[in-house]
Amino acid sequence: MHVVVLGAGVIGTTAAYYLLQNGHQVSIIDRQPMAAQETSFANGGQISACHATPWATPETPWQSLKWLGREDAPLLFRLRFDPQLFAWGLRFLRNCGPDRTRQNIEKSLRLAIYSRDCIKELRHNLGLEYDNLSKGILHICRDEKEMSKVSQSSEIMKQFGLKRHVVNARECLEIEPALQAAAHQIIGGSFSPDDESGDAQKFTTELAKICRNMGAVFHYNTSIHSIEKSSSAIDHIRTDSGEVRGDCYLVCLGSFSPLLTKPLGIKLPIYPCKGYSITIDTSGHESHAPSVSLIDDSVKMVYSRLGNRLRAAGTAELDGYSLRMSHRRQQLIANKAFDLFPRCGKREDITYWSGLRPVTPDSAPVLGPTKYDNLYLNTGHGTLGWTMSCGSGKVIADLISGKTPEISLGGLNVDRF
Repeated sequence: MHVVVLGAGVIGTTAAYYLLQNGHQVSIIDRQPMAAQETSFANGGQISACHATPWATPETPWQSLKWLGREDAPLLFRLRFDPQLFAWGLRFLRNCGPDRTRQNIEKSLRLAIYSRDCIKELRHNLGLEYDNLSKGILHICRDEKEMSKVSQSSEIMKQFGLKRHVVNARECLEIEPALQAAAHQIIGGSFSPDDESGDAQKFTTELAKICRNMGAVFHYNTSIHSIEKSSSAIDHIRTDSGEVRGDCYLVCLGSFSPLLTKPLGIKLPIYPCKGYSITIDTSGHESHAPSVSLIDDSVKMVYSRLGNRLRAAGTAELDGYSLRMSHRRQQLIANKAFDLFPRCGKREDITYWSGLRPVTPDSAPVLGPTKYDNLYLNTGHGTLGWTMSCGSGKVIADLISGKTPEISLGGLNVDRF
């Protein structure tokens, strides 16, 4: 079967690989000149099953109210007339109850743990190099309230199969000695030893080369205009370079997925959430930069060591499809990074970046078939696209191939909305 994959980010490329493994002919369409040039380009670098707590929790509405109007807020709403955001927000609020929060943790964690196993297998089988480190992820806490929340979420996640345990301040410094300069700020945290880190862009470009060697055809520099239907099936993809036809079609377009599926009568509650990252050259400063990947939820930031670089990423900005970067928010991330690791590198060596994360109201992706016989979805992974990429790619490839996926997709299909 000829499968046309829309999108050559980490989600689309991993799906393409598993489709090729299952014996299909694969074509991939992307508007960029190569793979992983948008959301996958400079993300936080974490394979973080431990970060599967949804955005929608009982505390989130009250936190959001406190942050309104603050340019330095971890979650920033740009006030504007935006019906898409309003509709998304109502669904988001409905997911903020404790029962929904627990359900959403379970389904995200189910996919994240499976995906983490898939990437380890893929790395072993293909010999992929992408600045990966298998040193776990340390979640640090700065006050007792945050420590209590981390302890509760750790217990819930352990019930769903994640190895995660609470650690005290001394253990945090033993796990990551580079935190010594900020020791007075840390009261404890949690540690997930099986989580990982790595460069998603490097991983994706290497995997794209392998896919091409396996026979995949990449249509780069090609903008998708529409998905054209015929009765109960998709007929072709209309692009600025002409029509692309196949037997089956897979949407892996992140934040842009709803724009193409809406004319088909498929309304995806996915909203673009802008995240920022900085990359610091750590050359000559290696001992002062962390090698264990970190989460600092007090400021909604993550840190990953990628070779001789330190990636710091975070904040969430709801501002439509704009990629404009706020200088103040750029500096916020830089300040927080150098507050924790004052000798990790030089400020003048920072590279800044922003990308759109495709967030659903329940923070879980949309995976599976649609009302069209030959159209499938693999999108809406939010902040966990890199974490969930291999698992999502494998299960969707199995579904398209008529195989039973190795994990349940309950609560992950489009019908839940």
